[in-house]
Amino acid sequence: MENLILRINELAKKSKAEGLTEAEKQEQALLRKKYIELFKGNLTKTLESCYIVDEAGNKHKVTKKNK
Repeated sequence: MENLILRINELAKKSKAEGLTEAEKQEQALLRKKYIELFKGNLTKTLESCYIVDEAGNKHKVTKKNK
């Protein structure tokens, strides 16, 4: 994931300095999408292992909210 972030930042700097080619723009979009998917997956795993403790001291597992 670290290499992914480094490449995203590298493309962002180049975009500001001199612009990106169409291939680089597509790569940047793909890398950003991949990063977001990884981030969401890690966040979901973290939340699945969390519990909420109410005032009475009872533990409740965090559950996914229905839309």
